[in-house]
Amino acid sequence: MSAAPYFVGVAEGPSDGAAFWLTAQDGVRIRAGLWHAGATRGTVFLLPGRSEYVEKYGRSAGVLAQAGYATLTVDWRGQGLADRLPKDRMVKDRMIGHVGDFAEYQADMAALLEFATGRGLPQPYYMLSHSMGGCIGLRSLMAGLPFRAAAFCAPMWGIVMADWLRPLVAVLATTARWLAFDHRYAPGTGPQTYVTEVPFVGNLLTTDAEMWDYMRQQALAHPELPLGGPSLGWLKAALAECGALRRLASPACPVICGLGSQERIVDVRQVHERMARWPGGRLDLYPGAEHEVLMERPATREAFLQSAVALFAAAG
Repeated sequence: MSAAPYFVGVAEGPSDGAAFWLTAQDGVRIRAGLWHAGATRGTVFLLPGRSEYVEKYGRSAGVLAQAGYATLTVDWRGQGLADRLPKDRMVKDRMIGHVGDFAEYQADMAALLEFATGRGLPQPYYMLSHSMGGCIGLRSLMAGLPFRAAAFCAPMWGIVMADWLRPLVAVLATTARWLAFDHRYAPGTGPQTYVTEVPFVGNLLTTDAEMWDYMRQQALAHPELPLGGPSLGWLKAALAECGALRRLASPACPVICGLGSQERIVDVRQVHERMARWPGGRLDLYPGAEHEVLMERPATREAFLQSAVALFAAAG
């Protein structure tokens, strides 16, 4: 563990924020972002989605700080300033989001938890996760990591894809691994960053123009942070993990889940099915919201964060 000199770009939030380099057990370097001054009620592990980075969640950390919680977030391997493609790959395009197995992300979670305990961050620990982070977080809960309660935001427990396409994608991804090109872009994707290439009107992430501009300006000013499309390897690993989690029972943990009514990225059927069989779990639908509830219009993101804070307070 070593300190990174500063947050990159715009990291709106509490002024005490700092970034740290962590090394997972397999030698991959990841980056943690921490806001914790004055926190007395616990620490929220904020688990980002695919292609995201720690600076994006400074505003959310500010809301959590006002409620008395520290926020610890992460650049997962393969994105942000963390190590990207494996060093043995002769590929120069660092815009490809790649992992070979979602178990690799659990090594990142272990490093993050070790950092929190080693630094003496306030307990209890809570989880707040978005999209891919919700997939990683669900596996962590099932593995018994010590989170008192969890708030999911548009969790990736399934990926939107035509049913007829799924077996074809599985065959393609498996063949790609056999032929050693699983680190190449999945069909229909490339090195472009979504928020810099797609216009606000019709985007799949948010209906809030100001938050769209916030994300876009970060990506334009600091192109080292965002990511392009996923690799074939990532897609195969993601589909395999979603399928594996689907077969497992929900853990005994207080939980809420926020989902926009306009969600078009994760498979809402899987979210509804999981929450319907989560004892005591609650699914909150946000009318008119797109995929990124935490980057939506002020009323929506405030409602979700306050619901999360209420859950944490009740579980604490």
